[in-house]
Amino acid sequence: MQEPTPHIAATLKMLRAAQGWSLDRASRATGVSKAMLGQIERGESSPTVATLWKIAGGFRVSFSLFFEQASVEGGPPDNAAHAVLEDAAAGMTVTPLFAFDPDLRFEMFLIELAPGAYSESSPHERGVVEHVVVLEGALDLGLDGAWDALGTGEARRFAADREHGYRNRGERAVRFHDVIHYPQV
Repeated sequence: MQEPTPHIAATLKMLRAAQGWSLDRASRATGVSKAMLGQIERGESSPTVATLWKIAGGFRVSFSLFFEQASVEGGPPDNAAHAVLEDAAAGMTVTPLFAFDPDLRFEMFLIELAPGAYSESSPHERGVVEHVVVLEGALDLGLDGAWDALGTGEARRFAADREHGYRNRGERAVRFHDVIHYPQV
């Protein structure tokens, strides 16, 4: 896992303050323990990819909000984030390609799963839709406990407001794009 980032800590603090939530209330909304949320806010712990997804879902914000945005020559943030979230224990790397766009209501990631890696995702907000496109390797996509094997060049679109997961049962890394569309607020 990467070192704790000040941006993740500051973003979590900002979200809690904006909602007026205590750590206890944030814990109930996200499913992440108060102790872990406090450690993340203080920069003492860096969340796993799965934990960060839970936090984003609980606050009903985009995942890419937790990535620092690159600026173009001192101007406003570019649409691509420059941080990469590496969760070595889970065998997963997430690279934002396009940070959340409030007009188009989507974000796009390049995700890599090491051989044997598995990532479970709790349901996102109602109406969230994911598009997964396999670039290299073989990906198992789990929806409601059923697994669908996808090979290079194959794609699936699914309602992400239900249990879903990704796993790599192959002997080499699998790389895929994940485009996430959020409903209008």
